[in-house]
Amino acid sequence: MIYFCSLENKIIAVSFYNKKTYENMLQSILLQITNTSGAVVNQLVDTANSAAQMPLPAELPKQASLSLLDLIMKGGLIMIPMGILSCITIYFFFERYMTLKKSSQLDSNFINSIKDFIHSGNLDAAKSLCRNTTSPAARMIEKGVSRIGKPTKEIEEAMESVGKLEINRMEKNLSILSLVGRIGPILGFIGTIAGVIKIFYDISLTDNISIGVISTGLYQKMITSASGLVVGLMAFIGYFILNAMLDKIINKMETTSVEFMDILQETK
Repeated sequence: MIYFCSLENKIIAVSFYNKKTYENMLQSILLQITNTSGAVVNQLVDTANSAAQMPLPAELPKQASLSLLDLIMKGGLIMIPMGILSCITIYFFFERYMTLKKSSQLDSNFINSIKDFIHSGNLDAAKSLCRNTTSPAARMIEKGVSRIGKPTKEIEEAMESVGKLEINRMEKNLSILSLVGRIGPILGFIGTIAGVIKIFYDISLTDNISIGVISTGLYQKMITSASGLVVGLMAFIGYFILNAMLDKIINKMETTSVEFMDILQETK
């Protein structure tokens, strides 16, 4: 019994000793963690204070800007004919637009007035009204009035001849817009080829394919391509608008011609 009691006391003593050791180790670890956290916090505070005391830059560097004129100049010599084509497109579009706008104006009572003059036998007044009306339909009716008394077929042929002349006059310079619409993209393609040639030429001189070396050729390639497409698109849109206006005028001329021939049939 004494032996076992002594052994039990030794075990209890060892257990107590291990428990104290573990407590000391835990306290040591917690103390180290606390000290480390405090050091980190102090370091962060010092860093923030240092950053706050640093002077702010007075002015940020400005980025280089590129104006539209500078961008166009980078397109090379091909931009000169592009500019000429643009001016031609704008000029002839507005010139034809104003002409067709003026030709499309016809008084709604015009044909009724002509009918009254013909029924009353006052052909001179009918001719005078046609001369004072700035419309291709009016000039066509004037030719018909001057042929009154002759066979209907002859009157129709005379009016048709005048109508064709008026249409040709209104179509003047429309072919130029159509031509520009085809030439513009072709010039842009030529500029693209020239830009590619310049890229390879610059690479052969410097033996370097960096962006700085090939940027000039890339500018020329892209700018001329875009310019050619823009000029061609402008010419195509202008040509389409003017043709639509011309079709309306031709339709009005045909309608007026039919109404005039009906008036002649009524007077027989």
